[in-house]
Amino acid sequence: MPGYRFRNYTATKPSRFEDLFRLFKQLITHTSGDVNEALDWLRELDKEYELTDEDYTFQDFINDLKKLGYLREKNDGSGGLIITPKTEQAIRSSALELIFGKLKKGAAGNHVTKFSGKSGEETSSDLRPFEFGDSPQSIAMVESMKQAQINHGLDDFKLTENDLLVGEQEFKTQTATVLMIDISHSMILYGEDRITPAKMVAMALAEMIKRTYPKDSLDIIVFGNDAWPIQLKDLPYLQVGPYHTNTVAGLELAMSILRKKKASNKQVFMITDGKPSCLKENGEYYMNSFGLDRRIVNKCLTLAAACRRSKIDITTFMVARDNYLREFIDEFTEANQGKAYFTGLKGLGEMIFRDYTNKKRKKL
Repeated sequence: MPGYRFRNYTATKPSRFEDLFRLFKQLITHTSGDVNEALDWLRELDKEYELTDEDYTFQDFINDLKKLGYLREKNDGSGGLIITPKTEQAIRSSALELIFGKLKKGAAGNHVTKFSGKSGEETSSDLRPFEFGDSPQSIAMVESMKQAQINHGLDDFKLTENDLLVGEQEFKTQTATVLMIDISHSMILYGEDRITPAKMVAMALAEMIKRTYPKDSLDIIVFGNDAWPIQLKDLPYLQVGPYHTNTVAGLELAMSILRKKKASNKQVFMITDGKPSCLKENGEYYMNSFGLDRRIVNKCLTLAAACRRSKIDITTFMVARDNYLREFIDEFTEANQGKAYFTGLKGLGEMIFRDYTNKKRKKL
């Protein structure tokens, strides 16, 4: 009787290069894209933990990074090294796997919703007979003419209500998201690096949207004394500056971006660790780092309410737990009717992912 012989399964161990590359990607994010600093840190780890040996040296690792297209020399003739777009994409993929887990790529634009029917927004290829109350714009005229020919023939051609066909309509669940990242100086104060996890979350969220919801949009903005948009490719190089926290400028820019989007769901994710402490009025900065300045706070509340009227939900992730900050965020959230999380850095990505996917399941 024929049979099968099974061998013992042996798991494939990651190569020495893969182990080092995994560490390198984390360090390059922490050093904001500074290759030399990241390699210096990796050398120190190598000395302490013997990550390389005679068979695979540290120089071999650098040579492989160049050969595989992860590093290239600068064009200024200095001999310095910089990361490539291939590395940037690899960092985003690593962030996605680290924070959200490995996601299976679904069908492009496939957003599951339990709602269907006449009041949808997107016409599908499925047809059904015309019913009272259907919009005339939903009538599929070519298919209806063909149906009339089938029903009545060419000799006695006529088009009746019973011949009309309409296209089934489906609900869109497209989402436009603006991710606001606080880059004020407090994001690296008190011995805690808060900016690196924020960058990791942004890269993971962008990669998740790109893979799973390609019709959705994600814009990333940063705010300090002012607010400005950044490109996805700029995230690994993002640094904290000597800034105050101009939350108002960030909200104004987010609203401006979302007003131009046609998506049904619009939302803002704001990652911050401090209170609003800055305004720019008539070209001049007004700053106050002491307590909660009502002049600044009231402006924030006004914008939160304006977002609510524009059906823009704001979810705030406050990576600080001071009582007076809780009071401000509670007031801010009530004005927007949004949500807020008072959280540490651990688990931040999972919460944003859960909030993003739950938003897509709401009734439009």
